[in-house]
Amino acid sequence: MVRLSFGLLLVTLFAQAAQTPAPPGRANILRGEYSQWRANNDLLSYHLDVRIDPEQKRISGKNTIRFKMLKDDARIQLDLVSYLVTEKILFNGQPLKYERELNTVWVDFPETLRSGREYAIEYFYSGSPPATGRFGGLAFRTDPQGRPWINTACEGEGAMVWWPNKDQWRDEVENMRISVAIPNGLTDVSNGRFQGKTDLGDGYTRWDWLVQYPINNYSVSVNIGTYEHFAETYKGETLDFWTQPENVAKGKKQFSQAAGMIEAYEKFFGEYPFKKDGYKLIEVPYSGMEHQSAVTYGNHFANGYLEKDWTGVGISPKFDFIVIHESAHEWFGNAISAADVSDMWIHEGWATYLENLYVEHVFGYDDALKYVNGYKIKVQNRTPIITPRGIHRTPPQDMYFKGALFINTLRNVVNDDAKWWKLLRDMFKEFEYKNILTEDMVAFFNKQTGMNLTPIFDQYLRRTELPALELTFHPGDSTVSYRWRADEPGFAMPIRVGTKGNWQIITPTRDVQTIAISVSPEQFEVATDLYYVNVVRQ
Repeated sequence: MVRLSFGLLLVTLFAQAAQTPAPPGRANILRGEYSQWRANNDLLSYHLDVRIDPEQKRISGKNTIRFKMLKDDARIQLDLVSYLVTEKILFNGQPLKYERELNTVWVDFPETLRSGREYAIEYFYSGSPPATGRFGGLAFRTDPQGRPWINTACEGEGAMVWWPNKDQWRDEVENMRISVAIPNGLTDVSNGRFQGKTDLGDGYTRWDWLVQYPINNYSVSVNIGTYEHFAETYKGETLDFWTQPENVAKGKKQFSQAAGMIEAYEKFFGEYPFKKDGYKLIEVPYSGMEHQSAVTYGNHFANGYLEKDWTGVGISPKFDFIVIHESAHEWFGNAISAADVSDMWIHEGWATYLENLYVEHVFGYDDALKYVNGYKIKVQNRTPIITPRGIHRTPPQDMYFKGALFINTLRNVVNDDAKWWKLLRDMFKEFEYKNILTEDMVAFFNKQTGMNLTPIFDQYLRRTELPALELTFHPGDSTVSYRWRADEPGFAMPIRVGTKGNWQIITPTRDVQTIAISVSPEQFEVATDLYYVNVVRQ
């Protein structure tokens, strides 16, 4: 299902700004561009039906892909990594011709498919995928007791590393079925609601799951191992938890934070967005991932991030970072999704900011302000957060930390918390279950605030350098001259200056302005904990 907004029609002029990246490879272009053979169809549903053999480290099966044609054509573009074998692709029971180019599969039909009509194909494949990427792609491991433990995590590499699909970010299915056959005695935990299991009579059992919402390809997940299930309820809804038997007690203690997390995010954005599919936390042998309705967890059943103080200011040891951050993606990343990887800050910047909202809800505003400012040491400011469109290239890590600090800055630009909380709730409602670009979010904030925030968004997201407030003091007449040093021509962000408890708001531009001050230059402050800026004193 194509979940697009008006911003997808806009031309992105800033894609070439501020950096000259290494030339993209052909595979990055094939995966990143929304070609005519992707744009000519709209995904409706997948049924991924696979058999996974832990001993042979092998996957085989098929994906039934239903789609609606948006224009007449006889070809579509799909994706499956080159080391997995395409066995056959069937259309109405007959094999289709196809061509491979790297990880791209061009599927050709014997007749023109007509715009407005729905079609389905069955894509059969198999292979023994090697572990790839940060968390393994489809990784065949064993647990500490030597039992099979198989998991998927493939956001950067793409879902094509373990199953065939239309592997891009703009188009998502409306719903999905996941069927996973595994050796008897093992458990599979996947996305959505459990529909039941069937003994296949050959030493394997099929586990069936139903996803009832749009879902990112990379969010589709299998987690196979020796799992034990327990649950708790929050407002009448069941929260499901899966750990290895040896870790149930630890899990019951640590996963109790999930209800408070949902309470916090529902306060700011409205109800949990996947109620029909439920919420799960699943133990895995890597740190964690935001798989929709099936959040994976490997944070040692301890607060902080891998038992470390994540922001170094004494706040993160108060909560479990993976539970709070990865679950935040249920709102930003899963319910609201970026339509292009270049806008991944919509996932990561907002999810990082949601950590801050959780801290504010549970521990108070002072701790939240301290927490978000702790991220400053992680910002690199080497390249813009938003990368060129049409190329699959993961943006820099500043999308997390600088992204969150920018959103906190935006809150103080709005300078009205009642208005800010309403903006957040209304924004989520506007974009829920949609794939959007930064332009869509900017247009929303501009319209709802009545302010021209475009230069502010662009300075933080499309430029490398932070805005710098230049201050020139004139002690003889007790004045200070000021201006913004910024790349955006229209940058005119308001900011608080003076002294704490007696701030005044000025609106610098790139032109010099002057105001009288009643304190010495040494006493004159800028609220750099509220606005992520540099200050240059002269």
